[in-house]
Amino acid sequence: MTVTKSGTILLVEDSDDDVALTMRAFRKAAIHNPLHVVNDGAAALRYLHGGDGERALRPDEMPCLILLDLQLPVMNGLDVLRAIRGNPATALLPVVILTSSKEEQDLIEGYRLGANSYIRKPVDLQQFQNAVAQLGLYWLVVNEPPPRV
Repeated sequence: MTVTKSGTILLVEDSDDDVALTMRAFRKAAIHNPLHVVNDGAAALRYLHGGDGERALRPDEMPCLILLDLQLPVMNGLDVLRAIRGNPATALLPVVILTSSKEEQDLIEGYRLGANSYIRKPVDLQQFQNAVAQLGLYWLVVNEPPPRV
């Protein structure tokens, strides 16, 4: 089964290995949405809102899903989430925290700031692929996103 809902997936991840694993897991799960990867929190916000000479995305260009790591250079994932939720243009975008953090405070703060889901990255490759497949099935097929305004 091919999993697709129109729209780009924004992956905010600084680890090249985790980016490669995520891309491989998407291929194996037949998730064919375009994947836009940025490796720090500030780059994620520039991509969404413009800045540094970049044009802000129009509502119809916004990603259908944001996968957000917490341990990022320049600006951490919780600050990125706070900025996403604080901007009317991005406030309703589905944001899934995908992190290796086992800190309970990160979990609590992520939900407090409006994360739609919090997934700890499994260490095992097969478990990671299964998690990404389930994530794709739910967020790209089952979930009904808010309208793009």
